Amino acid sequence: MSKQAHAPLFTCLEKHAMRDPLQFHIPGHKKGKGMDPEFRRFMGDQALSIDLINIEPLDDLHHPHGVIREAQDLAAEAFGADHTFFSVQGTSGAIMTMVMSVCSPGDKIIVPRNVHKSVLSALILAGGHPVFVHPVMDEVLGIAHGVTRQGVEKALHLHPDAKAVLLINPTYFGIACHLEEIVDLAHSRGIPVLVDEAHGVHTHFHKALPLSAMQAGADMAATSVHKLGGSLTQSSVLNVREGLINPRRVQSIISMLTTTSTSYLLLASLDTARRYLATQGEERIGDALRLADFARRRINEIPGLRCVGREILGGEATYAMDETKLIIHLHSLGITGYDAETRLREQWNIEVELSDLYNILCLITPGDSDDSIHRLVEALEGLSREFYTGGQGRVDAVRVPEIPVLAVSPRDAFYGETVPVPFPESAGRIIAEFIMIYPPGIPVLLPGERITQENIEYIIEHRDAGLPVQGPEDPEIRMVRVLREF
Repeated sequence: MSKQAHAPLFTCLEKHAMRDPLQFHIPGHKKGKGMDPEFRRFMGDQALSIDLINIEPLDDLHHPHGVIREAQDLAAEAFGADHTFFSVQGTSGAIMTMVMSVCSPGDKIIVPRNVHKSVLSALILAGGHPVFVHPVMDEVLGIAHGVTRQGVEKALHLHPDAKAVLLINPTYFGIACHLEEIVDLAHSRGIPVLVDEAHGVHTHFHKALPLSAMQAGADMAATSVHKLGGSLTQSSVLNVREGLINPRRVQSIISMLTTTSTSYLLLASLDTARRYLATQGEERIGDALRLADFARRRINEIPGLRCVGREILGGEATYAMDETKLIIHLHSLGITGYDAETRLREQWNIEVELSDLYNILCLITPGDSDDSIHRLVEALEGLSREFYTGGQGRVDAVRVPEIPVLAVSPRDAFYGETVPVPFPESAGRIIAEFIMIYPPGIPVLLPGERITQENIEYIIEHRDAGLPVQGPEDPEIRMVRVLREF
């Protein structure tokens, strides 16, 4: 039997639960006996029996030397890494660990402007300075793709003292840049490459998908096993390659950012998800790809809808595609993505991954079936019957948000002296907080950027359309905090 068929951490937890020891330690619910009975019935006693703490037989995530160490080593082997660290702080915690492992106060790091807010949060904490590379924008779909080799090369030329290059691979929408080429470029200058792989855990396990970060030679990758790999929400891994990265430093940083009350439910789910991907991933991901291909063909037969396929590829920023992601463009239907999301929820009991003004995104995974695909297609046909008029639909142009100027460092803006001002009147001021649309959690404005009128109009349009705009202290975004002017 292959080593990858074992799940040492889960097996240890299972055996411990079967022993049924008398517990005089936290958690105080003690296998569910001391909690709300309705919740206990819903969760089930088996799950509650392994909601445990780091007692000796179960190892300690902050100092792994037993079954957690063994489980992490198996994960490293499965992902092609030298070291793998489990994260119960989600991929946000793993991303922050990556950044803080290479970045000290005053250090520069080259990043795409469409990074997740966790990258900027880490730079605020570490005192680092982002050097932004603008991603290629898709003016048809209204979304950001990857960055190009030329863009990264220019940034490296202007900032040869940068401590790292951070890339997104693939994007939320499943589009990958030419990662291997950019990794080689950075390595030729002795600079490590960090990868936000939140939406690409499965890419390592099927040849029809874009290269994974480790396959492309990256030095670190924060990988959301919970998103598409079968573990529980909030569980992720940080994969590390030795050479330009010190794994002991990584262990120190991730421990600093991790709760001391680590969830063994999350850890066990990482152990078993790794086993599932390593032993069945290729077959099950292949099934998902076939379902996605069928769905894409059917959706493209529906009047008013377009489901993006490989025709989008051809540039460095659109080098490869994860075809399990269904980007469904609604512009010709005459409704917003948010409208479509709401209709699908209320009329067909279907939930999508995200919506924006122009698209909805649906994810096809090993958890799908012929029935789920048929239900989705049937619902989309219903949307078309209701809204498609045979014309061009909405005539407004797809708007891509303007990227503002970074006037001061995110840390200086976040910790600076601030005042609240009415958001519609804030053009020209330096913002001191984040404003983003979540999902995907990419800031439209981040601390230190100078607000433009176009930014204001773009954010208000999304807010008024009902999309989840968030970040500022004022949840209604009537007021925004900006740096005080002297």
